[in-house]
Amino acid sequence: MRKFVTIVILTGLVHVVLAQSPLTTSDKRAIKFYNEAGEQIIYRQFNEALISLSKAIDRDASFTEAYLRKAGIYRTLANFQLAAESFQQAVDSRPGHKLNQGAYLYTADHYYYSGNYNKAKEMLEGYLSYPTFKPKEEARARSLLANTEFAIEGIKNPVDFNPTPLPPKMNAFKLQYFPALTVDNNTIIFTRRLGTQPNHDEDIYYSTREPSGQWSEPLSISRNINTRMNEGTCTISADGKTLIFTSCQGSDSLGSCDLYISKKTGQDWSEPQNLGEPINSTSWESQPTLSADGRTLYFVSNRSGGIGLRDIWFSILDLDGNWGVPENAGDVINTPEDDISPFIHVNGQSLYFASEGHPGFGGLDLFLSEKSEGSWTKPKNLGYPLNDHQDQASLFITSDGSKGYYSHEKSDLFQGLIEGKIYEFDVPENARVKNRSNFLTGLVLDSESKEHLSAQIELYDLDSRKLLSNVSSDPGDGSYYLVLTEGGNYGIYATSPGHLFKNMNFNYIEKDIDDPQVLDIYLDPVKTGYTAVLNNIFFDTDSYDLKEESITELEEVVKFLSQNAEIKMQISGHTDNVGTENYNKTLSLNRARSVSDFLISNGVDENRLLSRGFGSTQPVTDNDSEETRSMNRRIEFKIL
Repeated sequence: MRKFVTIVILTGLVHVVLAQSPLTTSDKRAIKFYNEAGEQIIYRQFNEALISLSKAIDRDASFTEAYLRKAGIYRTLANFQLAAESFQQAVDSRPGHKLNQGAYLYTADHYYYSGNYNKAKEMLEGYLSYPTFKPKEEARARSLLANTEFAIEGIKNPVDFNPTPLPPKMNAFKLQYFPALTVDNNTIIFTRRLGTQPNHDEDIYYSTREPSGQWSEPLSISRNINTRMNEGTCTISADGKTLIFTSCQGSDSLGSCDLYISKKTGQDWSEPQNLGEPINSTSWESQPTLSADGRTLYFVSNRSGGIGLRDIWFSILDLDGNWGVPENAGDVINTPEDDISPFIHVNGQSLYFASEGHPGFGGLDLFLSEKSEGSWTKPKNLGYPLNDHQDQASLFITSDGSKGYYSHEKSDLFQGLIEGKIYEFDVPENARVKNRSNFLTGLVLDSESKEHLSAQIELYDLDSRKLLSNVSSDPGDGSYYLVLTEGGNYGIYATSPGHLFKNMNFNYIEKDIDDPQVLDIYLDPVKTGYTAVLNNIFFDTDSYDLKEESITELEEVVKFLSQNAEIKMQISGHTDNVGTENYNKTLSLNRARSVSDFLISNGVDENRLLSRGFGSTQPVTDNDSEETRSMNRRIEFKIL
């Protein structure tokens, strides 16, 4: 993108080199042709002027001003290739001459954005050999030199990159771009455009993976979403139930382009709603990407208060369903140039994006930044040839980090975007996410009636007690998707009105992420005698002091009791069979009392609680291994 922007900035008017005293030639006929060209330029007779200048150069091949004047004409005609060639000829005619300082910088810019990095470096070093500079031009030259040296070194150490286009039916339109997949990798959505011009119709299409592993014929995502207007650059939540996309022509638009949301229930998408303020503004908003649970939205905007031309922003959905005031992603991510096309991996920690402002190979390059302790790391260029001198954007990485999808776009300076196809590739090692993810899926059902339930499913980091994800099971079929990522100790809580909550523990600190798991969650009705195991209550060996990571689970119990004020509960402690029975009963009772004490200290009436210790007398399995013994060491609550 920069390869066009920079050149346009440099070219606004015809570059007319004023007659020097003396000129660099003494050939009178050459001077005569040069002056004729000057008059022809005034009357915008550019072709005639080029002929006159060629005649001047034929008379004197070292006539520097004639080359510079030719270059100025070509810039005005937007023929940047011939402009660069003419500037190069000017430099070659008199290397280091004071007339050629700007020519060195122009040709360096052209070579850099054409991928000829060695030649760009040569021209930049020539420019910087001059004794004085215009401050902005010097800053540009030194930045360009740093990028050029970065590119030269990057080519010496290429990454393993083997992109292959998706099947012809997936690339059947004139343009297709911005691919995104659901977390199970079984549905892909993308934007298709029927022609190459901006006014040609854009719609959102999708394809599903067939049992054979092949993609189905792409179809329009929904009549409710696609209209005669343009819809595109979309993102979908991990469960495939929330879609946010861009529309620039809606009747309820707040500005240039706005973001819209649609929800899927069963097989139907709802009528899209403008996200409104504070997400949308009178400025340009586009290129959204959603976190796995659909509660954090990253997008691109040129609104005021940013760092560069177009910046990456984010907003968080609160528990009442309202989007917060967008925050700028910060100067680690955003630069004074364009920073666009964000993609947040389902792990919520890895941000891929395209940038012109970070060191790269020219145009838009793809970068990766990881969130560490609440802050983004310095973005890493994904390397050559994944990045090159052309624009790269619209990247998507699968949950396990192994596969990538992107649109490879071909542009023509005069026609604009002329081709865009979707490719798949194996993600190079240097571009992979730090922590892989996978998903937990299944149905939420009533344990007695087996009816599907609409439930809230919360994912907590037990060590930090931070809520990581909050999803709902589908009210129609009870299905849910929840993303689990390496490096965390997780507590999962499923709740539905009139039912006991179900809790589970997944510890991925000490082991790698498993394959996708299917787990149906059965919730018991709130009835006397029903028992639930508190899976996320932790004690040290031979201790009844609650560990910090137990707090999240206990707060869920407090919440449940406050929502069900009529319930009385028995807290039961259980141990394995290691040690004497008297010791185990005492330990189990003390552990039950520790739980009761916490609940009481957090507002639960002590008359609603009964603490019991059963030692090893009520095992749920044998005690033949550490794994089974750990299942017998537990805290239960029972409705009285």
